[in-house]
Amino acid sequence: MTIGLDAEPARDAPAADHVPGMRQIGVEEELLLVDAETFAPQPLAGSILRAGALVLPCGSRLEPEVKREQIEIVSAPVTTFAEVLGAVVEGRRSADDLAQQVGARAVALATPHASCEPHLMRSPRYERMRNRFGLTMDEQLTCGLHVHVTVASGDEGVAVLDRIRPWLPVLLALSANSPFWHGVDSGFASFRYQAWSRWPCAGAYDLFGSAQGYAAAVADALASGVPLDHGMIYFDARLSTHAPTVEIRISDVCFDPRDSACLAVMARALVETAAGEWRHGVAPSCTTTALLRLASWRASRWGLGGQLVDPVTERLVSARAAVAALFAHVREAFASDEEAHAVRAWLDAMLTRGTGSELQRRAAARGGGAAVVGEALARMAGDHLG
Repeated sequence: MTIGLDAEPARDAPAADHVPGMRQIGVEEELLLVDAETFAPQPLAGSILRAGALVLPCGSRLEPEVKREQIEIVSAPVTTFAEVLGAVVEGRRSADDLAQQVGARAVALATPHASCEPHLMRSPRYERMRNRFGLTMDEQLTCGLHVHVTVASGDEGVAVLDRIRPWLPVLLALSANSPFWHGVDSGFASFRYQAWSRWPCAGAYDLFGSAQGYAAAVADALASGVPLDHGMIYFDARLSTHAPTVEIRISDVCFDPRDSACLAVMARALVETAAGEWRHGVAPSCTTTALLRLASWRASRWGLGGQLVDPVTERLVSARAAVAALFAHVREAFASDEEAHAVRAWLDAMLTRGTGSELQRRAAARGGGAAVVGEALARMAGDHLG
């Protein structure tokens, strides 16, 4: 089965996996920590990170997250598709190796497959968040995929944010990997997005218009006294506060490392397309934030298993049509023919085999939560990629 494109990807880029001047990518993946025998979530991040963040052999860093049942892999900046995939595979493998040293495993599940009471990492900031946000903070245990793509300036970054807004729900649908919430089938493909949306600054955002407009929107949010700091500006995509990048945050951590790698290079193509539109004076879509929230809700509810809001027409279309529209939108911005063909083949495979959420449900039907974790572990090291 194919995504149904009539036109082939652009052929004017060299048939190699590198183009000089290509935007760099950074990938951040949050992983769930489970007991190596029972597969129940376990608060062991502190035991793994005894001396703080760790630099892994692949150059990625292993860092703590808000809960002790999770850990984050932060890749070094990479450029080619092969480098992205290698960083994801090696980062996951190293994290799992370290987890095994303390009787745990690290798995790419965006929400817990089993019921648990998560434990807060020790941090004055996290304690302040608990005091302010109560149950929202207490129950927070979700794992996302964050993709950083370099931009030349704040103005370019905000121009990108304004132009990628309608396409972000399709990325969420492709990444959906969180059907379970503490042992119960939520009915959603990405319940992580539902849980995450309880944070006051999370989700879709308005058009900013300029770097000054973005700064003013953030300043207004902080002046409300609700978010504690810039780190709590949880838009689906935002300007990074520590690197010259746009950070796309809408996706679940993916079941399969190839899913993460393909989403990352697709995010880069989306950023490159948006930057090109800005340079050529193409105005951003005026899609309302209210409609974007509804589009993301649909993507969260059904993933690729139902209709999605078409980013251009704003009408309901099949998931296959929405994915085809996304690919057509970015197909000239891939770094090479090889990269474009890899993503196209992945999209075809994803539309056939289903998202991580569907794979989890099939595993659960075979053998419950243990089978879900077992299937996730089988994909962690990337051995199945051949």
